[in-house]
Amino acid sequence: MDGLAETFQKIGLSETKAKETAANKKLSANLEEVIREAGASDGVERTIGALFYTLASTITPKARPHLPYIAKAIKTGRLTSNDQISAAIKYAEKAGQSLDDSKFDEECGVGVVVTQEEIIATVSNVIDSRKEDLIEKRYQMLGQLLGELRTRLRWANSLAVKEELDKQMLEVLGPKDERDNPKAKKKQEKVANASKVPTKDAPPSSGNRVAETAKSTRFIFEGELARLHKPGENPQIKPELMKEHLARTGGKVVTRFPPEPNGFLHIGHAKAINVNFGYAAAYKGITYLRYDDTNPEAEEEIYFTSILDTVRWLGFEPTAITYSSDHFQRLYELAVELIKRDKGYVCHCTGEQIYADRGGDTKGPRRACIHRNRPIEESLAEFQKMKDGEYQEGEAILRMKMDLENPNPQFWDLVAYRVLKAPHHRTGDQWCIYPTYDFTHCLCDSFEDITHSLCTTEFTLSRESYYWLVDALEIYKPVQWEYGRLNLAYTVMSKRKLKKLVEDKLVSGWDDPRLYTMAAIRRRGFTPEAINAFVRDLGVTTANTVIHPERLENIVRDHLNDVAPRLMLILEPLKITLTNLPEGYEEEVTVPNKPRDDSMGSHTVPFTRTVYIDRSDFKEQDDPNFYRLAPGKTVGLLNVRHPITATEVVKDGSGNVIEVKARYENGPEVSKKPKTYIHWVAESAKHQSPVKVEVRLYSNLFLHENPQSEKDVPGGWLSDLNPTSLVTIPEAFSEVGINTFKVEDKFQAVRTGYFCVDPNSDVKHGKFVLNRTVTLKEDSKKDK
Repeated sequence: MDGLAETFQKIGLSETKAKETAANKKLSANLEEVIREAGASDGVERTIGALFYTLASTITPKARPHLPYIAKAIKTGRLTSNDQISAAIKYAEKAGQSLDDSKFDEECGVGVVVTQEEIIATVSNVIDSRKEDLIEKRYQMLGQLLGELRTRLRWANSLAVKEELDKQMLEVLGPKDERDNPKAKKKQEKVANASKVPTKDAPPSSGNRVAETAKSTRFIFEGELARLHKPGENPQIKPELMKEHLARTGGKVVTRFPPEPNGFLHIGHAKAINVNFGYAAAYKGITYLRYDDTNPEAEEEIYFTSILDTVRWLGFEPTAITYSSDHFQRLYELAVELIKRDKGYVCHCTGEQIYADRGGDTKGPRRACIHRNRPIEESLAEFQKMKDGEYQEGEAILRMKMDLENPNPQFWDLVAYRVLKAPHHRTGDQWCIYPTYDFTHCLCDSFEDITHSLCTTEFTLSRESYYWLVDALEIYKPVQWEYGRLNLAYTVMSKRKLKKLVEDKLVSGWDDPRLYTMAAIRRRGFTPEAINAFVRDLGVTTANTVIHPERLENIVRDHLNDVAPRLMLILEPLKITLTNLPEGYEEEVTVPNKPRDDSMGSHTVPFTRTVYIDRSDFKEQDDPNFYRLAPGKTVGLLNVRHPITATEVVKDGSGNVIEVKARYENGPEVSKKPKTYIHWVAESAKHQSPVKVEVRLYSNLFLHENPQSEKDVPGGWLSDLNPTSLVTIPEAFSEVGINTFKVEDKFQAVRTGYFCVDPNSDVKHGKFVLNRTVTLKEDSKKDK
């Protein structure tokens, strides 16, 4: 494995990522083949290595015979983007035994460069061809036109296409008016502002509360979110900026979800996704997914892929996928403009000197940097040197000339650009200087005409500096509004702490089901509907909240109770032999997938002379309050016609019960209805029953609600790890119904809990690993 990890590092994977990949048998084999076939064993640029990784992780079985061809196409520069690799795989799937070079290039957009002039001409052509429909249906045609343009301009920048379409539609139709917002019902015509504020959702029905809450926009119209400004109401430093903005957007709400692609999303991000996508959807607006990719040292392709996968898994589709790096040239030009306006300067101070100038440990008086008042031309020349690579990392930075007297630290001449001698996953070696978050974020919001920049309260102090920069450059100014973060008890959410857990192998990976990353809770079996319902049910306020995980688990449980089929699973099997049934006795029993719900269908399981029950359902010493199996006591077997009565206990040499002999009460006498029924799994060679499975039982990763509390956990957060947070049962018994399940399928194990099929499973070969998602509700009858 060490040799593989070294090979993977040569193509640009980090040491940690290389080791993780080497440990993944299927992925490492694919990636090793890609590297070998491409002739890249000695290493390649990081950007090419990222494309190798994408190919290895997304290649399908049908396309795999052509993996060498696609790998070489990446190495030679014919394929330069993830979109092209996706197209290559699709073409390979349908190409048969041989690939046609020219057809491959055509299908994958090899060498295609779509200029702005081509975008303008194509948009104009589409509008002219559909002008009659456009004039009749007006802005309701937007989606259809975009769909046609995506086909005709497949390899063009989607945001550039959307902007040009918006511009040309505005020229043809003028601004939106009442014709573009027809009222759903005549009764609503008398409701004030009905065309501006959508009607609230009806309360969710009790029968399907979770699914309804997951789609409800009620949380948008409650509390402080309901009082946010409407597009056009946020003042600008120049009135014409708002006019131009409204002309571009048509007065729509525009939001964005802007994660940094340097880690996996967690449950807190689920709130951000719901707030941003939910707010825009409630007002019939649009939402961009923007990757804030300004730190090439921390970004990896797996994070980009995981973020989009998570957004879509939760049920949201961005209007467009954008990147901060799309705007690197424009950001650079505005940095130059900032210097020219004497609002930016190049600084050569060390981090320690900057800290001291800002007051240091004693928080004393602040001092201006010695470079603050250097001539504008000098800063321009120094910034050009930074761009040309004449400075090493740490030798020069561009700072914003803000207000050192302001008590807000976000005004203490923030860094706008720094030198980073690292290739970028999209721009390669084009840049050696990169903008900071404080410089990039507000400007990209402005470029994308964001109307509501919604973020968590940790950025409250940044709001003033956000406004300062866009006003300093006299460009459109969005509104930033902050809401409280979502935190869960008994876990940690810090990316640094999560990385520590992963790298120190205290958990199995970023998707370990004990964590609350989105990948982890998906693997554990939580449903997207339950997560969305949980977030929306909490509502949105400015207060940071710490929620017990039980609240989320309750919603997951409610949803799975509605949608999950039922199976029988024995965690600790105890053999039961029905002595009055003949050897070889076998019948098939029909079991409903969900009792009292015929729509979910049924399946069959064998019932034979030998069955297994859970050891907890037998008690050698009877108890009048114990209603399950005991010597001389009768109990029912779920879905079996007759009950059974224990007649004899068999023990091993150590006195442990290894078998119970029982009588199947199928005689002519009418047996008394048993007080309770238990689940079971039969032994049948014909049906290959039971199916042996590995079961993983999860509980809180930490012992205390707040593992970071110095008072409750004086030994530090790592000392608070729960040693029993994962209990593995290597050989539990499942009924044969499990054989139809796929990875991520969920079910209720009757009387046991809710489970999900783990990706470690090899379902084609009957190897199942099951994660317990949540337990069943507490039931007073359970222990009787």
